[in-house]
Amino acid sequence: MKDCSSSKRLRVAFAGTPEFAAVSLEALISQQEALNIDIVAVYTQPDRKAGRGQKLSASAVKQVALAHDIAVEQPLTFKKSSSEGLIARETLRSYQPDVMIVAAYGLILPIGVLTTPTYGCLNIHASLLPRWRGAAPIHRALLAGDSETGITIMQMDKGLDTGDMLYKVSASIESDDTAASLHDKMAELGATAIITVLQDLPHYQDQAIVQDDSQANYAEKLVKTEGEIDWTQSATVIERQIRGLTPWPGAYTFLAGQRVKILASLPVNASQPTDKQAGTVISVGRKAILVACGHDSKVNMDTDNGVEKPQASTLAITQLQFAGSKPVSAEQICHGNQLNDGDQFSKETK
Repeated sequence: MKDCSSSKRLRVAFAGTPEFAAVSLEALISQQEALNIDIVAVYTQPDRKAGRGQKLSASAVKQVALAHDIAVEQPLTFKKSSSEGLIARETLRSYQPDVMIVAAYGLILPIGVLTTPTYGCLNIHASLLPRWRGAAPIHRALLAGDSETGITIMQMDKGLDTGDMLYKVSASIESDDTAASLHDKMAELGATAIITVLQDLPHYQDQAIVQDDSQANYAEKLVKTEGEIDWTQSATVIERQIRGLTPWPGAYTFLAGQRVKILASLPVNASQPTDKQAGTVISVGRKAILVACGHDSKVNMDTDNGVEKPQASTLAITQLQFAGSKPVSAEQICHGNQLNDGDQFSKETK
């Protein structure tokens, strides 16, 4: 391991795109003097069309870089099989980076890029590796019911989040955490973690730990259809689905053929089993709308002719949104007539 602790300032390239990465970039910019670094270039995805007007929009990372007069590069590829990729590689070399910090960049970095900086590329990954590798570690941790998650600073290699781990810091997942709230926690934790590592990079690289591949899971990218609720699933699974897919793609169901978004619910109450059909609205109350779900191992057992059988679980919805309307609370619904006891939520009819 080379010594990068001399008085020479470390030349840092940063690669990232969304708000998660922008938080770390802001933190690094504010700590340049303390860390003895210079952020010489920022790499981010090309501007994308966004909003109703479909106007080109700069990424969160690009906005931060421009606000601080840092050079911005937006290559489409780094593949050496294309002229643009070759130019992108040469441009990166021209910045003479000592290290590249990568956070949710969204572009694959070939081995030729990973080895360009003197000390390689470090990734800020929102999972306690090797638990969740891939594109959506925050969401997958919630959907799986994990009790904790965290940040791993990883030395990148040619695999998908398979590199050696330099530093890990954990955080508990609270019962009311959504993908949005957990994202914000991880963004702040990621910024703190990368600053910690850059304070003594040689030490952390010397102490790197190889990942145990047998403990790895693939955090697949989210797709919209994952938001559709299957009411025959247990209330525990559905409650995780609501939190894990907030704000995108969001959990939803259908009522008389119309899409209804389920925005929030209470933690599952095991003392409220039911014998109603899955998807049935049991009661529309001021505090919550109680809906029948599938069997849940956490709920009470009922006896029938001396044989134990699990009873169906229930979910208490506190906020939803009907098609073409604003979000409404259970109390607002209770005072209206859009939903009644005995109504049936269902999957989309093809």
